[in-house]
Amino acid sequence: MARKLKATHEGKLKIGDAELNVAVLEDGTRVITQSAVFKAFGRTKRGRAKDDVRVLNRPAFVDAKNLQPFIDEGLEEVLEMIEYKSKSGNLTEGFNAEILPRLCKVYLDARQSGSLVRQQLPLARASEILLISLSKVGITALVDEATGYQYERERDELQKILKNYISAELLPWSKTFPDEFYKQIFRLKGWDYTAKTINKRPGVVGHWTNSLIYKQLPPGVLEELKTKTPKSESGNYTARFFQSLTPEIGNHHLQNQLVSVITLMKISRNWDDFMDKFNQLYGQTSFDFPEDDDEPLSGFNQKLKRGLEYNPRD
Repeated sequence: MARKLKATHEGKLKIGDAELNVAVLEDGTRVITQSAVFKAFGRTKRGRAKDDVRVLNRPAFVDAKNLQPFIDEGLEEVLEMIEYKSKSGNLTEGFNAEILPRLCKVYLDARQSGSLVRQQLPLARASEILLISLSKVGITALVDEATGYQYERERDELQKILKNYISAELLPWSKTFPDEFYKQIFRLKGWDYTAKTINKRPGVVGHWTNSLIYKQLPPGVLEELKTKTPKSESGNYTARFFQSLTPEIGNHHLQNQLVSVITLMKISRNWDDFMDKFNQLYGQTSFDFPEDDDEPLSGFNQKLKRGLEYNPRD
């Protein structure tokens, strides 16, 4: 029998009126207790209606049959129960804390497609509240603060972060940003979205990607990516930033940020509405234009800066 990991730090994570039991294990895994997951969504441990259709071998909070099409690989990875010993020595059941934002995405995606039954609608509303709280600084940082683990990090935090986030070698290209990310940008901006236009994105979309995704990684990571990513003689990047992220930590965080931003986009009416929500969550008041990143303004960005409308078909 494998040895049960022990909790080195424990605490209560406050989200709204709820206090959720969380812990950091001796291998650094951040966990949330099973009962706290139910509590986060305002449910009892089972919370099932008599006529619900369920799927075996799924946790009760996501075993409804109508939710299964919305469970992605990221959620699959954190659905396995973690048994660990609390600081008092009691055997405790929980999940990787990353399960919370990923569950929010399931309920919100299901609601958007019209797949939720009436009894499940409160779960989608709870997901919006949770997402706003979690997106502000991230579930890992919240758990660290709640348990006191933040005070025992290495002194040279930047170097530790860069070592964990930046790969020593440039990794092969693979599709990392889902089409849904760009589809939502086009929808929010009122642009026509087709397979052709998504591959001829305005240059400013890349700048927005830096602000929405890469700048939300730990401080110093985007700057290191810009330094590390090779350029051509003309000064253009010859690789994508994500090719320099470590698969285990850097890319994992990138994927989590993508999930949060895409979910936030889906519950926004238009670009201004999305930016209001994003700026409220991340404390950002505006996006700089590319010249602030030592990039020349394209003709499109010059028009955009003057407040003119743009349609990719023009």
